[in-house]
Amino acid sequence: MHATLPLLQATAFPALRRDRLTTLQVNLGYRCNQTCLHCHVNAGPNRTEMMDAANLALVTQVIEARRIETIDLTGGAPELHPAFREVVRSARAQGVKVIDRCNLTILFEPGHEDLGQFLAEQQVEVVASLPCYSLENVDKQRGKGTFDKSIAALQTLNALGYGKPGTGLVLNLVYNPQGPSLPPDQVRLQADYKRELFNHFGIVFNELYALANMPIQRFGSMLISKGQFNTYMKLLKTNYKEDNLAGVMCRSLVSVDWQGYLYDCDFNQQLGLALPGASMPARPHLRDLLKTNPAGDPVRVADHCYGCTAGQGSSCGGALQA
Repeated sequence: MHATLPLLQATAFPALRRDRLTTLQVNLGYRCNQTCLHCHVNAGPNRTEMMDAANLALVTQVIEARRIETIDLTGGAPELHPAFREVVRSARAQGVKVIDRCNLTILFEPGHEDLGQFLAEQQVEVVASLPCYSLENVDKQRGKGTFDKSIAALQTLNALGYGKPGTGLVLNLVYNPQGPSLPPDQVRLQADYKRELFNHFGIVFNELYALANMPIQRFGSMLISKGQFNTYMKLLKTNYKEDNLAGVMCRSLVSVDWQGYLYDCDFNQQLGLALPGASMPARPHLRDLLKTNPAGDPVRVADHCYGCTAGQGSSCGGALQA
């Protein structure tokens, strides 16, 4: 694995400061049932990192102390954490919106056959990875057989009411480019997804999120190996749009790693760039949020931040510009 941080630290990216904290994005661990080329976490079946009970308890306390509105559960496959369902129930009992970053194939792993039913009962918003609506492209990026399982999982979620009007069960899909290019226009791509998935499989969903690939971890290492890293960074910088700065996720979100340490976003987490808050310790932890409000603190930026501000922009909620 090639290190990308040394290539990203020297940056001219504009300074940013935090607004009110509304979202806690919690990485429950790096274990995953898939090994995807574009994965910026380098997750996989052999990873063993998992958040412990003490930090899970702190998540609940921080939700109350900071009046968090949304908890965004990610991984790896967050559902593989033994306490995943307990975390969901606890957050929902506090009246908090819960997002599950789901790879879809997890619904067919042993012991997870009733996962869809559980998510529906708890009114969890599902954000599901589906990098294309064709078998060839999905299996190329995520492994043979992934597309068929993903389609079956989406049909299972639809049968439970996900993606259908009036149910309150939100199903959003995520698109990532196959290689070092910017995502196409999200609105037009969403129309293509809706048409193709419905016509061929009867699948419906709410929204499509088009996300840029970040030049870090597994994807960044691949770019270095192929001699494409500098070209991709030039693409991101050339397409930088200042208007996107107002909507970047790091202004209202804090990313939490499996050990409870805090970062401005999931990408900074993978680069080891800790939350720099002026009001925080050198390496801030969940426990520090119990007594400290990070609003107004600076955001730690580097060259990978151009990935969120290039073209239509990119965040955990998709494009920043309509």
